[in-house]
Amino acid sequence: MKFAAVCGSGLGSSFMIEMNIRLVLDELGVKGVEVAHYDLGSASKELADVFFIGSDLADSAQHLGEVVVLDSIIDLEELKAKVAKVCQEKGRL
Repeated sequence: MKFAAVCGSGLGSSFMIEMNIRLVLDELGVKGVEVAHYDLGSASKELADVFFIGSDLADSAQHLGEVVVLDSIIDLEELKAKVAKVCQEKGRL
């Protein structure tokens, strides 16, 4: 399974979300999930199973398939809850 963080430029915020997803997966004890980050322009549905994106870009990301919208890209508790929910739905937790 692969998760991807997406932002407008593919640099700062998506990389931060990627690192935080890795942290959350470790805290949850979830193994076997790859995590990457992309900019919105180069992200495509084939690159990941689930995409995590800030609410400011949510309307532009519907072409990616399964998208998890983050109300706050810096809220670790929100991210942990949403990652845990996806992992439960996918049978990883």
